[in-house]
Amino acid sequence: MAINYYTEDIKLPPIKKRIVSSWIKEVVSLFEKKIGNISYIFCSDEKILEINKQYLNHDYYTDIITFDYAEKDIISGDIFISIDTVKSNSEKYKTLYIEELHRTIIHGILHLCGVDDKGPGEREIMENYENKALLLLPAEAYKNR
Repeated sequence: MAINYYTEDIKLPPIKKRIVSSWIKEVVSLFEKKIGNISYIFCSDEKILEINKQYLNHDYYTDIITFDYAEKDIISGDIFISIDTVKSNSEKYKTLYIEELHRTIIHGILHLCGVDDKGPGEREIMENYENKALLLLPAEAYKNR
């Protein structure tokens, strides 16, 4: 099984794939789950809006859309991430772009592990898991290539 990184209409963001993939596996193991096939597709705002309209009937931009194909304790899915929105979120929340990118990457994994963020109090739970996961990410992931 594998974690793959793709792009659609943009350049691949500056992530260290090997380090990030190991980190994802570590976070998934905390939920007593295993990695199946995970595909990250990094794209523009326009592409994520198109996906949001086509598959979810939502007419708005977002930073991430996660399609969950998990079976029992094996997580699999397609995770679309808008780099444009990640950049604007990093400005809005006054965080480093690479930190916001890592937060968004793990956000999709947390969804696949069963963490929701739409109901009452769930957003805070999601943020707590994101923060704990970010503490597990090795410092090398933040260094320039």
